[in-house]
Amino acid sequence: MVLTPEELVRQHVLQFLISEKKYPISHINVEKQLKLHDTVKRYDIVVFNSDGSIEIIVECKAPSIKINQSVFDQIARYNFVVRANYLMVSNGLEHFYCNMDYKNEKYIFLEEIPIYSLNNEN
Repeated sequence: MVLTPEELVRQHVLQFLISEKKYPISHINVEKQLKLHDTVKRYDIVVFNSDGSIEIIVECKAPSIKINQSVFDQIARYNFVVRANYLMVSNGLEHFYCNMDYKNEKYIFLEEIPIYSLNNEN
């Protein structure tokens, strides 16, 4: 495997989720396909709850990529399919976290994503 700048960011985010936020490795899935309308896309990282629902979807970009509205639009499109509770976007230099408000069809920016807790498992 080639360690591209994006892959390096993905590896750092994985370590952050496991070491800092305490998400179990068994709940994390990396670079899998999802069908979005008539196209197949790949998400970078998804963190599952024990019941199979998705807690977090993560989009990783290379450090040279500025995180802007089009990056959020991309993860929001992916999230139409996976319906995660939280979104995370990182280019290794900037990190953004959002909580999904499905009732009002918006996301709310957060300072951090929550630390893993068995309370998340409901």
